[in-house]
Amino acid sequence: MPPAAELPVAAPPLRSRLPKVGTTIFTVMSQLAAELGAVNTGQGFPDFDPPERLRELVRRHLGLHHNQYAPMAGAAPLREAIAAKLKRHYGRSASPDAEITVTCGGTEALSSSILALVHAGDEVVLLEPAYDSYEPIVDLCGGVVRRVPLTRPDFGIDWQRLAGVLGDRTRLLIVNSPHNPSGACLSAADLDRLAAALRDTPAFVLADEVYEHMVFDGLRHVSLNGHAELAARSIVASSFGKTYHATGWKIGYCVAPAPLTSELRKVHQFVTFAIATPLQYAIADFMGEHPEWEDELPAFYQAKRDRLVALLRPSRLRLAPARATYFQLVDYGAVSDLPDTEFALGLIRSHGVAAIPVSPFCAAPPPRERLVRLCFAKEDATLAAAAERLARL
Repeated sequence: MPPAAELPVAAPPLRSRLPKVGTTIFTVMSQLAAELGAVNTGQGFPDFDPPERLRELVRRHLGLHHNQYAPMAGAAPLREAIAAKLKRHYGRSASPDAEITVTCGGTEALSSSILALVHAGDEVVLLEPAYDSYEPIVDLCGGVVRRVPLTRPDFGIDWQRLAGVLGDRTRLLIVNSPHNPSGACLSAADLDRLAAALRDTPAFVLADEVYEHMVFDGLRHVSLNGHAELAARSIVASSFGKTYHATGWKIGYCVAPAPLTSELRKVHQFVTFAIATPLQYAIADFMGEHPEWEDELPAFYQAKRDRLVALLRPSRLRLAPARATYFQLVDYGAVSDLPDTEFALGLIRSHGVAAIPVSPFCAAPPPRERLVRLCFAKEDATLAAAAERLARL
């Protein structure tokens, strides 16, 4: 008999938990941008740094030996700073101990929330276009996704279609406002109407509000944190990575009533347990020192949106300025009739600009829709370079 080391090795058969999932379009486009030297206006991250004072505070807390595990729920100073922010912006009095949880970015906030709430066979309603992380986590739970397309061209809620899918089996409705990729925002009237639609259902709400401080043209973000009836049945997810130009830090948080927070933390403690300690302390200090940052962010990003829109105005691309987020939808129908993923792949290979197609956000995108998403969280030189290449289309 040959030695064990010489015996043939056969791995056991593998059955994927996520057979429909491949590499995300965001990863594909960013990898191609790096390989081809393209201008990356695809994946949603800034090409500039967080504020210098915030970086100074990180260095300070590294020196203060804040390098071991933070509490599972988050460092107390940060949870207290979040509570103060919620009161200031939305009038919500949230307990730092029982209702606020610091997470590993917005994605973990969303994932842990879904895992905490959805059981096998439960129905989860997505308003599409929907961010691509929602459905895979529902699938892991054994949940059933029900999709409601948002109306075009304003990407508002189709209330009749929503009413048609809500029922006794609806466990969760996921809403995203400000909305990625369209930049649409829910209004106060929308929240009232949503509360009425859910009133006689057993559904909870997961509100993805990671772009809460990027709302333009004098509009204000209307948060579920400020709507008492909806807040009572909701988990609201937010992101410091978006607010402070620090997506790589992966720090977000959830706000929810104590019973929902308790269930969320049961999952969170086994997904990540604790989040980077010195970063939490630094953000807490920065929030106390510079509460005006959140108020000034809309003007900062509106200027970038306006610059991109102005640069693209002479081109053959059509666009209506985004109302929120740091994304701009662009209609390329006058340039090409290719489906959006084919168009985006051709764009990066032939013109050196990375964009994100909208169809990966949809199970069944409108067949004649010709939209791609550009990220304008970029230096002015990056926006100018992208626009110059796009103008050649």
